[in-house]
Amino acid sequence: MYRVIEMYGDFEPWWFIEGWEEDVIMSQSFDKYYDALKYYKSCWFELEKKNPLYKSRSDLMTIFWDPADKRWCDECDEYLQQYHSLALLQDEQVIPDEKLRPGYEKQTGQEKHRSCRMKWR
Repeated sequence: MYRVIEMYGDFEPWWFIEGWEEDVIMSQSFDKYYDALKYYKSCWFELEKKNPLYKSRSDLMTIFWDPADKRWCDECDEYLQQYHSLALLQDEQVIPDEKLRPGYEKQTGQEKHRSCRMKWR
């Protein structure tokens, strides 16, 4: 089974930090890979329209962000960048190597790797 998910939070989806499921704001399941890929692409284009910066990977995970979209973290005592993340998963795991899409690896900006340190403990 394949699933396309959208998340919103302060870390990139490829980290799969404990509790990442809590940041999922949209989920759509598919039986066929190409149906899931087609949906992923349509969501990708919609998020690109709304967010000026992105980093996309060949394993079909992308982060989109607006530099002005930050939240204050009391525990970290700093502002954290908020990301809209999009991922296509197979059986709740990263897409296997044989399904990677090298042409999808591109970006328009450099993300700042600042996530709440309290989540790591």
